This record gives sequence, C-alpha cells and structure tokens, in this order.
Amino acid sequence: MSSNMINVLKGVRHLTSTAMKQAGFELSVPVPWGEIRGKSWGPDHGRPVLCLHGWADNCGSFNTLIPLLPKECRYVAIDLAGHGLSSHRPPGVLYSFPYYVMDVRRVIDALQWDKFSIIGHSMGGHVAGMFSALYPEMVDALVFLDCYGFLPADPKELPDVMRRGMDEIIQFDKRPEEKTRVYTYENAVKRLLAGNPSISEESVHNILERGLVQVDGGVVFSRDFRINLKNIARQSMEQIVDMQSRIKSPILLVLAEDGFNKQYDKSDTYRSALLQVYRERKVRLIYLFSGLFKSSRTLKLPEWCRPLKEATLLHNMVQAELPLIPGEFIIAHTLLRTGAASAGL
Repeated sequence: MSSNMINVLKGVRHLTSTAMKQAGFELSVPVPWGEIRGKSWGPDHGRPVLCLHGWADNCGSFNTLIPLLPKECRYVAIDLAGHGLSSHRPPGVLYSFPYYVMDVRRVIDALQWDKFSIIGHSMGGHVAGMFSALYPEMVDALVFLDCYGFLPADPKELPDVMRRGMDEIIQFDKRPEEKTRVYTYENAVKRLLAGNPSISEESVHNILERGLVQVDGGVVFSRDFRINLKNIARQSMEQIVDMQSRIKSPILLVLAEDGFNKQYDKSDTYRSALLQVYRERKVRLIYLFSGLFKSSRTLKLPEWCRPLKEATLLHNMVQAELPLIPGEFIIAHTLLRTGAASAGL
C-alpha cells in the first residue's frame, strides 16, 4: 500500500484483503468501542464520496455499483456499527439514527474530509439525510437510493414506540447469553437465499463476504442482532420537514417501483408531504423499472446496477431525461462526473 494513501487518510488503518472480487482497500477507523470497518476505491485525491448501506447489510452491497461510477472519485463505503466487520455497540447501548450519524462524523473526521458527497441506500439514506441536515456545510451532493431520506412517525404513536423500544432493549439485556449458531458457508448462503428468494446467489456472496466471521467448526453471522430491536429515535413529519429544509446540497432521489416506495400507499400523507418538499426544491426524482427491486434490502443493489456498457446510449438516455432509467447512470453522469453545480438538479 502506498505511503501517500496513509498520509491522506491520517488516522485510518488500511488492511489488505485477498478475498475481494472487486478492487478496493480495506480500512479501519478507531472508535471508542472498537472500530468502524469499510472499503475504499479510487484515487487518493479524488472527489470524496461516502456510501452508506441499508439495514442488516454491509458495504459489500456496493461491490458491483462502485465500478460503474466515475473513476475520478474517491469512494469510501463503511460497515455501520453492528453491521459487517464493524464493532458492535457496547452492552446497553441502542442502535438509532442519531448514533449512526455520530459514527459517520467520526469516520469523516478520521478521513479529514471537509466536503463530500453521500450515496445512501434505504436505512443508509435515512442516516445520510439526517447527517446532511445537521452538517449541511459538509455535504455537496446527496443521493437517496430507494428511500426518502427520512422516516416519519405519527406523533400520537411516538410515546408508545419509545416505550416499546425501551422495554425491548431492557428485556434483551436481561436474556442469558445464547450460544451463537454455527453454519457452514454453504448453509449460510442457503439461509439468506431462503429469506430473500428473489435475490441472486452472487448478491448473497457480496453480503456474506463481510457478513460472516470464521469460528471453530464453521462461520457465524457477524451482525449484532440488537439491530433488530425497535429504533426509538423517531421524528414527527413536522420535525422532518424542518430537517429537510436544512439540507443545502443538490439531491437525487431514486425510488424503486417495487421497493421501499411500495410500502407507502399513493394516498399516504407522509409520502405526499415528503415528495412535495422535494418537488419544491426541484430535486431530481428517478423511478426505476418495475422488477429491478423486489425488496427494499440492500441485497438487491447488485441486481439493478448491472450496466448497459454503451456510453453513447447512456449519454442519450441522460440527455433525454427519460422518466425510467437505471439509477446508477444518473448518479454517474449527472451528479458525480459533471459535478453538483452543473448537474441541473
């Protein structure tokens, strides 16, 4: 590994990996409870882009997307705390969006990035939205993949949500430590495929590359199962509209017809309100073809980012501004490559 890379990313420990199918350096950012792990691609001094994965996944879900994006950018995809190879939070500490935002801030400080772009998928998009609202001066472009950037809750339900979430955490901490189930790699693949029948085996391998750790007798899933507990740090629609208004960067909103967007009824007031704010800001909104997403899980990411390699066709599609075009083309050619200022967002 080059010494100039270490100088550029001071405070970040780089690790080599021979198991990766896609080019990229393994990295580790020290945090008070352990480390945040991730991968980096691209030139040391390239335009910085942070990639945030969805719930229960890891940065391996970007393996097939990053190679399609502009080569001049510097991409860092991290495993959020409790996911992939990153350390689990200490006992008694919950997983919530504000904590994930703090994790991102720790990583950005270690990378010494003053200004950067964010690509966030699903839960990672919600983290990206909150970060961009709290630190608007640091974000120059924002891409939401299959999410609205925020997850509103009915204010009348918030007290019950918080109470149930707190009770879940307390009860979880009281449980006797259970023996972690050990799998063969093949059985781990089968388990994920069984729970996600619409995804390919290639996608599963991308996730399991960081989603398993070796133990005596086989492998175990690396994620902290506390991430399944209720997220009690929710916001009302009024609070979210205010947060949205604080974001200063151009935004690209990519929604899958059969992904997260399908969870909202067309008459849903939250969905309508979120979209209205984005329309007022003239946010670029792209709907992906039906069938490209069959679930809102990051595991589907490799399926929709398979490229049409012909550059001429790609540029024609972008210039024509067709309503249904693969999201990575827009990301690559109207946000990152041309730059946020000239993207017309």
